[in-house]
Amino acid sequence: MQQLISVWEAMDLRRRIIVIAATLAMFLAVIGLSRMATSTQMTLLYAGLESSAAGEVVQALDGRNVVYEIRGDSIFVDATRRDALRMTLASEGLPANSGKGYELLDGLSGFGTTSQMFDAAYWRAKEGELARTILASPMVRNARVHIANASSKQFRQRNDPTASVTLTTASGTLSSQQIKAFKFLVASAVPGLSPDKVSVIDSRAGLMGAEDLATGGTAATQDQAERLKQNVERLLEARVGFGNAVVELNLETATEQEQIRERRFDPESRVAVSTDTSESTNAANDSETGGVSVASNLPDGDGAAGGGSSSSNNSETRERVNYEVSETTREVLKSPGAVKRLTVAVLVDGIRTTSEDGSTEWAPRPDAELESLRELVAGAVGFDETRGDVITMKTMEFEQIEAAGSAPSSRFLGDLNIDAMSLIKLVILAIVTLGLGLFVVRPMLTAQAASPAIEPIGSLPAIGTPDARASTGEAPVGSADALTQSQAAPPALLAETSPAEKLSSVPTLAESENDPVQRLRDLISERQAETVEILRGWMEEDEEVTG
Repeated sequence: MQQLISVWEAMDLRRRIIVIAATLAMFLAVIGLSRMATSTQMTLLYAGLESSAAGEVVQALDGRNVVYEIRGDSIFVDATRRDALRMTLASEGLPANSGKGYELLDGLSGFGTTSQMFDAAYWRAKEGELARTILASPMVRNARVHIANASSKQFRQRNDPTASVTLTTASGTLSSQQIKAFKFLVASAVPGLSPDKVSVIDSRAGLMGAEDLATGGTAATQDQAERLKQNVERLLEARVGFGNAVVELNLETATEQEQIRERRFDPESRVAVSTDTSESTNAANDSETGGVSVASNLPDGDGAAGGGSSSSNNSETRERVNYEVSETTREVLKSPGAVKRLTVAVLVDGIRTTSEDGSTEWAPRPDAELESLRELVAGAVGFDETRGDVITMKTMEFEQIEAAGSAPSSRFLGDLNIDAMSLIKLVILAIVTLGLGLFVVRPMLTAQAASPAIEPIGSLPAIGTPDARASTGEAPVGSADALTQSQAAPPALLAETSPAEKLSSVPTLAESENDPVQRLRDLISERQAETVEILRGWMEEDEEVTG
């Protein structure tokens, strides 16, 4: 401690300011880096929540005394507690979905609820349930469903229902299959709703799925062609190896919709389907009598005679046969997407062999192997020659491309499960501390230690004593010569001397160690200002004594 005090007293004002600034900078750097290294690492808990749902999550975090940060629409928490907080909040139903489902119907009572109110609540609940189902997809972050249902009032024209789905994707865009799935999901939940009447709108990409209707299913055709291409590549790579086969597939599909109804009758081919036979027989007897008169009314009169009789028999047979003519009815519906023509181009690499001298030789694949591969490709794509399909297969030498970059290697920090950011902070802290100690504090201490050692004043003869005056040749204190010498001493001590004179006046090391007077002279020459102050103090003391 005494050495530090002496070093501090030996420094001038400029060095003291530098030491103070360096010490403060070192302490501030150590404190700042220590705080950075030991501070809590915040990670994302939830993002993109609605205001109500985010408020419920924040309230739950406050109830658990969890430290969190809000940055825009994102909530950050301690990285070590993120997974546990997500599970705990999920058990409480947080964050809650934005739309409510069928629980809206629980609040309706039979009193004061009209049919219009119930219908509005019912369709609102159905929209909420559909939105929840769509949100279950990992590709969707937010979703809302709107259904325009036709009125159920009588004596009013009934229109077909329509629906729209507005969603925000988590990353990227949805594929055509996902869009079609959402359309069928909404259409299946609403009676009488067709998937064509459902619109899917992305908040970033706009209307989605409309290009299939405008271009006749181009996206579906591309997906089908890509699927067939992958099947062919996987089949060929099993034989020729990975990267040794290139497949290009062109699929032409029908873009128009056609409906054909055909009904044919064959008069040559008839079949009796029913026979109806009926027979009828009639028998009649008729007798003739005379006219009515007085004589005919008398008994045994002449009027009873003169009559005649007749009889008739009638028999009729009817037969009815029903024939059915052969009829053929055919209805053909051609929808867009039917394959009209298929062309496949396949390029495979040849066979490479390494000779004894290390050189590589290339040879084309035999025709028999190419024919076998062609048959496999035809079976994979559904080749139909009558449709005009074409498969072209060639073998050519591929250009060898050297892989760029370096081979992957295991990460040392990843294997040790160490946080790289915390390790970097600690390394920076150590470097700053070491640099301040080596290049700021240590040079200050070594510079003072390298200066000539100061002989303690107590080991020298007391100035003003007879021995000291005798050894230095000074006059006795109080005499005129001493006063004159003391008054003339400061200018001489303060006078600047050249470096050559200083070197010539400095004795050798052996002389300065044995001669105390010489050591005193060296001390006076090094500290002229302090020597003047000491002499001035002695003179003031002598004046007080003599006075």
